[in-house]
Amino acid sequence: MSSIIHVSYTPLMEYAAAWDKQKELVQAIDTGEGGEQLLLLQHPPTYTIGSQRHPEHLLWSEDELKERGITLFQIDRGGDITYHGPGQLVGYPILLLDTSRGLDPHRYLRTLEQVIIDYLAEQGIEAGRKEAYTGVWIGDLKIAAIGIKFNKCRSRRGFITSHGFAFNIASGIGQQGFSGIIPCGIEEYGVTSLEDITGRAYDIRQIADEIVPHFARHFGYEQPEWGAAFTGKAEQA
Repeated sequence: MSSIIHVSYTPLMEYAAAWDKQKELVQAIDTGEGGEQLLLLQHPPTYTIGSQRHPEHLLWSEDELKERGITLFQIDRGGDITYHGPGQLVGYPILLLDTSRGLDPHRYLRTLEQVIIDYLAEQGIEAGRKEAYTGVWIGDLKIAAIGIKFNKCRSRRGFITSHGFAFNIASGIGQQGFSGIIPCGIEEYGVTSLEDITGRAYDIRQIADEIVPHFARHFGYEQPEWGAAFTGKAEQA
């Protein structure tokens, strides 16, 4: 495994452009033409439905989605329906999990959760896991959702990861896009955000900077290398 992870932050990127970029990077790793990447970004308002395929967990009609400016994608990650939007830090690690790494899919998911748990602990916030569910929780409220695809590596034994985590930062995000769905199909628990928990305002780019050392430490990278933002239809400076 490489000791270097290439990191980028894109302030706002259309979901379709980010999905295409992930596929391109997975292919580059598989052919040996590219290195491992951590894409950090925000999306415009978007619902994504994962492989569990429960359209009944979308509560708004097509007309309501258009009125609210929310796009909808059925995608190839695991899990149910979730929301992405401004005020949420999304992370897409594109990593090679081969036999030398010692990370099976279950351990990879738990490690990704731990990155966010440790970041929150650094902020003085006690977060953890909830039995039978993925993601990061503060009590009965989910602050970060996780949905992964493990792409079979054709050139060697192992998998290449895509998709990743969505970490709620902005206040009121639970009353915005999340009110139009049953998030991850979980009716009995709600969602929260970092600002709702602390009552403080945060800069999402700064959080991206601060979370990278936790990611590098847990996944064994000695040298995160920051690069330029990727272009996408909705990218803004």
